Amino acid sequence: MVKLKELWNGPGRNSFIFLTVITLAFVFSILFLGDNNLVNLVKVEFELGRQQDQIEQYRREIDEMDARIDMLQHNRDTLEEFAREQFYFAAPGDDVYIIE
Repeated sequence: MVKLKELWNGPGRNSFIFLTVITLAFVFSILFLGDNNLVNLVKVEFELGRQQDQIEQYRREIDEMDARIDMLQHNRDTLEEFAREQFYFAAPGDDVYIIE
């Protein structure tokens, strides 16, 4: 802190103030100005995380659908149940009641 006081009050005061202002302007420009600023970087990182979560959710849904497709292809009882529920199919002699 003493050195800063000496620089502020010393013979190179004008140079020190000039360099301080330039440095602050540079830091400000990095943080807030232009297309590649720090604020935009943080927004992009949040968006990327949200999209990765969404990708993971879609992968889980795809895995569930693949398991269901596999079950429908290889299990006759499951296929019959699916056809009855989704398409109102009935075996000969069955009555179909639709309740909405």
